[in-house]
Amino acid sequence: MLYVVLFFLIFSLFLYVVLGGADYGAGIVELFSSEENQKITKKTIYRVMGPVWEANHIWLIILIVILWIAFPAYYNIIVVNLHIPITIVLLGVTLRGVAFVFRHYDAVIDNSQKLYDGMFKISSLITPIFLGMVFGGLIGGHIKIVEDVSTLSFYEAFLKPWLNIFSLFTGLFFAALCAFLSSVLLIGESEPGKENIYVRKSAIATMVVFAMGLLTFVYGYFSGNIFVIDFMKSPFAIVAVVFSALLLFPLWKTIKNGNKVWSRFFAGFQVFLILLAALGSHFPDVIITQTGSISLLKNIAPDSVIKVLGISLIIGGTVILPGLFHLLKSFKMIKILEQHNNPSN
Repeated sequence: MLYVVLFFLIFSLFLYVVLGGADYGAGIVELFSSEENQKITKKTIYRVMGPVWEANHIWLIILIVILWIAFPAYYNIIVVNLHIPITIVLLGVTLRGVAFVFRHYDAVIDNSQKLYDGMFKISSLITPIFLGMVFGGLIGGHIKIVEDVSTLSFYEAFLKPWLNIFSLFTGLFFAALCAFLSSVLLIGESEPGKENIYVRKSAIATMVVFAMGLLTFVYGYFSGNIFVIDFMKSPFAIVAVVFSALLLFPLWKTIKNGNKVWSRFFAGFQVFLILLAALGSHFPDVIITQTGSISLLKNIAPDSVIKVLGISLIIGGTVILPGLFHLLKSFKMIKILEQHNNPSN
């Protein structure tokens, strides 16, 4: 059952990065648009993502619950040493949700709309940055594990692990990745004649993703980051990243041909390969501290707990996944069955 739990852990992480990432990216695309294009993007976001945006957070909840129940030692490190950026992420998700609802459904149209717009766009940028910084904190090598955290200074225990240049670069990389995913999604959902707006955005986002990824790795390598050094020594990781880069060619071809299904597939598969490379190069030692790596499989829950959790995830997945597919299909987030009716899709 441990493999079942690990599958759902990685599967939930992937879906949140892709679906939640595209969700955050919509606000980032809107933020970095002209005033005229912001209005177009805002309208498109409501039409496409409005009915399903809350569903994306279910994967984050499943991810946290699995860590909490099955891998308590890992969960403890994350919620103790990285509780500040996690709190900022939760505040960002909350503010973003409030702004998303009120800027559309507020009965009174006044200056408060500008406040809601600003909250939505800024929180859409800040939240993925701090999510990326959490991951940067886990692999940055600045976490110090002690029996009594009170023996450390506040900076050593709660700021140093994530408040550093490497974590910031990781956060900016993830934010750029979110913008890339959303741009590709919005190309297929834009009004006729408006596609070029998001084609340009996806091109820019691609360049930013490449630049931030390169900057993160160069800085990590020269600063002696163990995760980055091991990543660059891993043939598996290198092949996955190179393959992900090569997928840009069929991606741009499908975008040019207006194929919504395959463009989204290639974009999602690129992210999957990047995530696979990041986890696979150092799995199961995903957390890197000042004294070395910590295995995810060390100090896990008892077999009886893992068994019950695995069975629960199988049953829950059997119920949730078909329902989620139907929800996304109903609101045309998934267009698989539309190919036969419209060849251009």
